[in-house]
Amino acid sequence: MDATQTDAVALGAAVVAVLALVVAVGAQLRLGRVRRGLRVLRGSSGEGDVLEVATRHAAEVSLLRDQVERQQAELDAIRSDVAASLRHVAVVRFDAFGDMGGRLSFSAALLDDAGDGLVLTSIHGRGETRTYAKGLAGGGSEHALSPEEQQAVRAASAGEGQR
Repeated sequence: MDATQTDAVALGAAVVAVLALVVAVGAQLRLGRVRRGLRVLRGSSGEGDVLEVATRHAAEVSLLRDQVERQQAELDAIRSDVAASLRHVAVVRFDAFGDMGGRLSFSAALLDDAGDGLVLTSIHGRGETRTYAKGLAGGGSEHALSPEEQQAVRAASAGEGQR
């Protein structure tokens, strides 16, 4: 073999060696990523094979699903309780009699989300104060409501609060 052929073979061998080195480095990087992924998969214990780890994770996921279902049921019960609570409140103050000032009389409506509840009316006069309570169902009453009581029910339904 002459020198040119020897140089060509040497150059070819060098190229193959560099390619082999690049492939080896790439394989090492991929192996590192796989090991990191496996470490994450195994969790903090770092013990067990992939099947054991997957089984353990499946059990943990099942437990978490059960907890979420229980919490969802509790949340639904709480929402139901809140909907039935008297949380829509409005007060309308007024002068019941022309000769008395200070808006000492009032009608207060207390409603739940369905419009059920009650309206309390206190009429203040010179010599006495009278208080009345009327039940509400669906925002209405079987008893006639005064204009102030109607205004309080509308304000409570609209979430407008005190007037």
